[in-house]
Amino acid sequence: MARAATTTLFWFMALMGLAVALFSARFLLPGGFMTEGMAFHLEARPAIFLAHVVGGATALGLGAFQLATWRGPRRTWHRRAGRVYVAACLIGAAAGFGLAVTTSAGPVASLGFGLLAVAWFGTTFLGWRRAVSGEFGQHRRWMIRSLSLTFAAVTLRLMLPMIPLTGLDYIEAYRLISFLCWIPNLLLAELWLRTSAWETPAPRPR
Repeated sequence: MARAATTTLFWFMALMGLAVALFSARFLLPGGFMTEGMAFHLEARPAIFLAHVVGGATALGLGAFQLATWRGPRRTWHRRAGRVYVAACLIGAAAGFGLAVTTSAGPVASLGFGLLAVAWFGTTFLGWRRAVSGEFGQHRRWMIRSLSLTFAAVTLRLMLPMIPLTGLDYIEAYRLISFLCWIPNLLLAELWLRTSAWETPAPRPR
């Protein structure tokens, strides 16, 4: 039962991540549809905006599949794709921080998205450092946290269409979502890490 739930969660994350990555890629096309807020960022700071889009979309497209390739014959793919994932996250997070501190939604949204960018950058960097130093158990734990924050791009897009159902003013709800799109993800990832035996290595033959 637990294995089936994990498999279902993996495919949900992979498919949703790919869907949002492809949907976000429209920002790279001339005349691609975007909200007023996105248009504001593209016009005011195009390099930062496009770096965030490219970094985030790449991380989303690769991220979930890293969970299925960390052992066995696909480890070579895991290492190579992992380097791309790390670079994409660090670029996307740094650019996301630049967008957060200049958002027109006010200081609360700036704080929410700014903390997300810092946490995303930090968890990914720590995961990479653990891999470089050969601490692969800790590497996997930090990368699970990183993936939960990468997935904030999905939860954000699931929450935004629900704003009219809340009865709140759009900007007021958007400020709440700047925290709600990632904090529950990180808490759930931490809960899973503390209760799951997914990374317990098989005993070595004697």
